[in-house]
Amino acid sequence: MKIDKETRREIIVDNYQNPYHKGLKKEKDYVIANTNNESCIDNIDIELKIEDGKIVDANFDGEACAISTSATSILLQKIIGKTTKEVEKLLKNYVNMIEEEPYDKDLLEELIVYDEIYLQPNRKKCALLPEETIKKILGQIKN
Repeated sequence: MKIDKETRREIIVDNYQNPYHKGLKKEKDYVIANTNNESCIDNIDIELKIEDGKIVDANFDGEACAISTSATSILLQKIIGKTTKEVEKLLKNYVNMIEEEPYDKDLLEELIVYDEIYLQPNRKKCALLPEETIKKILGQIKN
């Protein structure tokens, strides 16, 4: 999937202004984690509902920049319906893309909009904030 600059911008802005899965349910069958970025305002909570090893619902809330908010919105859309193993594989590919390592473009789909974030090293943490939070939750459910 190749994305031109205008499409990239549209996807990021749309997911920032109208994020999917915004608003926490705070129900007992959800696992929640928080991550913040000390160098800016980014501070997000993500909650996942996991049944039989599969993500069945995901939500977030908090204050964050356009990159963190849009990345969270897109990532949550991508992980709902996937097993935790599939999510781990997706997250690994996402991190590899951000860190300029080999990755599977087809697996990332819309997340490919962040493939040039390395050009702004100070924005990497913004793009990785939701990934870090989801990994915290997956770690909690393993323990």
